[in-house]
Amino acid sequence: MYQHILLATDGSELSEKAVRHALALAKLSHATVTAVNISPNYPRSYFEGSTMQNPDDIARIEEGWERAAQSIVDKVVAEGAATGVPIKTLVIKSDMIAEALLETAKKENCDLIVMASHGYRGLKRLLLGSETQHVLTHATIPVLVLR
Repeated sequence: MYQHILLATDGSELSEKAVRHALALAKLSHATVTAVNISPNYPRSYFEGSTMQNPDDIARIEEGWERAAQSIVDKVVAEGAATGVPIKTLVIKSDMIAEALLETAKKENCDLIVMASHGYRGLKRLLLGSETQHVLTHATIPVLVLR
């Protein structure tokens, strides 16, 4: 059925549901899974009244976000190992979540995207629901959305 599943996860309780479903589906269809987390860039604003941030501080903050993102996908690896599903992990640095997911699915030759319907992620606290809508309307492969 499916050979390679792209699993979008942000570590939220809702995305954990997507993780469980993706792993179960991968086990049934003997598919591999690529678990991906999108790590945001630090927001930079140069409008009047804003303060300039030290580049070293920004780099430290972004490194912390990337470590947290890696921890999220590493948890999926552990869950995959427990179920016998091979997992590849990716942490992608981007502010455009949907575009990054779609590009990754194409680059990795995935034939299914699994993601949650909404959840918060990143400093901007973007609703993943709107990102899900974007993925649904622009994907060229099936998308399994879990509520």
